[in-house]
Amino acid sequence: MYYEVNGTTYWIKKSGSGPAMLLLHGFTGSAETWKGFVEKWQATHTVLAIDLPGHAKTTSNNSVTMKMCCQDIAEILQSFGLNKIIVLGYSMGGRTGLSFACLYPDLVDKLILESASPGLQSAEDRTARQNKDEQLAMMIEKDGISAFVDFWEEIPLFASQKQLSFEKKKAIRKERLSHTADGLAMSLRAMGTGTQPSWWEYLERLSIPTLLLAGGSDTKFVKLNENMHKLLPQSDFRIIENAGHAIHVEQAEIFGKIVGEFIYDSKMV
Repeated sequence: MYYEVNGTTYWIKKSGSGPAMLLLHGFTGSAETWKGFVEKWQATHTVLAIDLPGHAKTTSNNSVTMKMCCQDIAEILQSFGLNKIIVLGYSMGGRTGLSFACLYPDLVDKLILESASPGLQSAEDRTARQNKDEQLAMMIEKDGISAFVDFWEEIPLFASQKQLSFEKKKAIRKERLSHTADGLAMSLRAMGTGTQPSWWEYLERLSIPTLLLAGGSDTKFVKLNENMHKLLPQSDFRIIENAGHAIHVEQAEIFGKIVGEFIYDSKMV
């Protein structure tokens, strides 16, 4: 379904009934990222998978910042009568999920962050990342989506995905090609790691049960999540071996099992 709020028209896939789950995809992903998992979780949960601003079917007349996106999500949940949800986010969706939890902690029952970060701590690092994201945005606008996806598939962050089956790689590429150049460029500029707030100093006060996941070969995010785990009052940190950044793709069965244990158990795993 489409839902318009504050000048942005969100595409939302809502299914199932029971306790609510919100699923947030990564950059160049979409609600389709979670298709295989939704088929299982919708048996016991109300599952909301959305296309984030600038991605797939979600369009906006504005540049939607991280805080604006989180405000929109809060309004969407309120309109659906959902007062407490489980939030699952991957990469950019993990940054969005963490931002949402920091801004609206009373709305979050549990938080699951896959290959996520709280942003950058220093002003210098944020400026450098903004410059890098601006270069990527300009590349997308100049060369188009297809050329950008060719480039994006080859970055070191996704090296471990070379081992995926032809069918999985084809599906990922199709999803990455489903966006517009303007949409992805806006996402980089408005919701990029260098533009979003840094939540590092807030983590010690975030008392929500949190599951942190990082792939064993994704060394940057293993270190990031180790540091997050030390600060969060109620967190469990799992390193998933034989996986890189996209654990839900590279080790789907293990990912589903660990997340399932966390969402079905009232206690921390």
